[in-house]
Amino acid sequence: MKGKITKVTGSLVVAENMQDAKMFDMVKVSSKGLVGEILELRDSNASIQVYESTNGLCVGDDVENTGHPLSMELGPGLLGNVFDGIGRSLLSLYEDFGNRILAGAGTSSLNHQKKWQFVATKNVGDEVSFGDEIGYVQETEIIKTKILVPFGVSGKILSIKSGEFLVDDIVAKIKTLDGTKTVSMCQKWPIRKPRPVKQKLPVNSSLLTGQRIIDTLFPIAKGGVAAVPGPFGSGKTVVQHQLAKWSDADVVVYVGCGERGNEMTDVLKEFPTLVDPKTQKSLMQKTILIANTSDMPVAAREASIYTGITIAEFFRDMGYSVVIMADSTSRWAEALREMSGRLEEMPGEEGYPAYLSNRLASFYERAGNALLFGKDKKIGSITAIGAVSPQGGDLSEPVTQATLKIVKVFWGLSSKLAYKRHFPAIDWMISYSSYSNVLDKWFNENIVFNFSEMKNFVTKTLQQEAEILDIVSLVGFDVLSTFDKIVLDVAEIIRDDFLHQNAFDEVDTFSSIQKQAKMLKNVFDYASFAQKAVDNGFSYEEIVSVPSKKSLAKMKFVSEKELEKLDKIAEDLRTDFVLMLQKEVIA
Repeated sequence: MKGKITKVTGSLVVAENMQDAKMFDMVKVSSKGLVGEILELRDSNASIQVYESTNGLCVGDDVENTGHPLSMELGPGLLGNVFDGIGRSLLSLYEDFGNRILAGAGTSSLNHQKKWQFVATKNVGDEVSFGDEIGYVQETEIIKTKILVPFGVSGKILSIKSGEFLVDDIVAKIKTLDGTKTVSMCQKWPIRKPRPVKQKLPVNSSLLTGQRIIDTLFPIAKGGVAAVPGPFGSGKTVVQHQLAKWSDADVVVYVGCGERGNEMTDVLKEFPTLVDPKTQKSLMQKTILIANTSDMPVAAREASIYTGITIAEFFRDMGYSVVIMADSTSRWAEALREMSGRLEEMPGEEGYPAYLSNRLASFYERAGNALLFGKDKKIGSITAIGAVSPQGGDLSEPVTQATLKIVKVFWGLSSKLAYKRHFPAIDWMISYSSYSNVLDKWFNENIVFNFSEMKNFVTKTLQQEAEILDIVSLVGFDVLSTFDKIVLDVAEIIRDDFLHQNAFDEVDTFSSIQKQAKMLKNVFDYASFAQKAVDNGFSYEEIVSVPSKKSLAKMKFVSEKELEKLDKIAEDLRTDFVLMLQKEVIA
């Protein structure tokens, strides 16, 4: 029996005669087949969140329950694709409908007409269980989409073959205790249900982003969670874009959740032109984009981050390192607030629903480092990074505070730094990373033995600068000791020549960790030499006038292919200061 619409309030539809429905069942609304999801059940009435425009709906229109939850099709064809908030391929919809998507256009994520070359990695007679790889599709030059045994299936392979197949074609049959199960290259998974893992593991390595202030001062671990809160114009979106472009993850999922259309357009145009520094291949070969702009139906915005994290889990289960960007969770929370209001739920702080923290946690807690199911020991990770857009830059508002209770890395953006044109505008005085203790050891063992010492030197110098500037504002620069003047000089080098990074400069936009370590060493050496010169009685003017100091300002523009130039700067610094100190000894 079909239900009947009794009420339409924006994107919320109430239908009667839905006594057989379950929470989160997907429904088709009216003869247009609009996609909806059940949010609330009261007796035989169901409150339905419709993910498309409800213009033209009438009381009495039919509502058909599909009997299954909103799900994402997972398989070959995800990489390089662009989806809307509920997982529909926008590239396919454009081919079918042109510039305007018709109502009820369907929910297909994959191209069911395209054939893929499936390569079997198991043989007839092999025993397999959930999570085991039975074959793969070389979807792009750098990523194999592995075909895994579906959830709940284990047994002996009865048939398997390599060849060209559609995603719906049967590539293997498995004999189980309950009979024979068929396996295709396409799986469906409910977006609100986390995909299972064998065991959550502690983090043990850094996600390298190519952004100096992040990798050096406030690193994030692979499998970690981070938030980027900041006021309008402070560069949240650019930071997210930089992380999506240059992080060393195997797969990148970028969710434009309530983004402005022009910013999402920039992403769609720019990403295909970029080269992944890790593989030297097109960045889109490892990227999935989810575009749910601010002018799209607000209900789909709420589902978009679950769509993104489900795709991320799919690739994590293959053993890949995945990073997911959500920009922004504030606009996602606004959609949650709007739907809560239409459901007439009791509002919490600033009108957000009381379960805001729970919903945020349900997203971020799907990240992590994990031991995966399967006979072969596989470890995969999901790193979740969410931008937060507090109104007026007020970090005490509910979404920011709820997020900070969950995440372990806080990159706080400052409007003052942004007004000074210092980007990334991450305020080093308020930001933090709870992964530092674990990752310091990783940096020391894998990058340079004293990396953590140099990082602590940078942090200490910036803190000293803040204290000294308070004194300068009262008594002036001239009355400072030579030591304090050198501290300010070194801090200026750190801020302007190391932490400042131009996202739109061809060279400076990305710094490998090797380049960062060499730059950091040069600043550290300059400070050490300057301190020795102070101890030997040299004046501030003599110290800052050493010829090689000018080269420190050019470090950021040294290309990755010419890192030996940074070694030359280190040699010049040592030579200049040795000559200075020798003159003092001779005198």
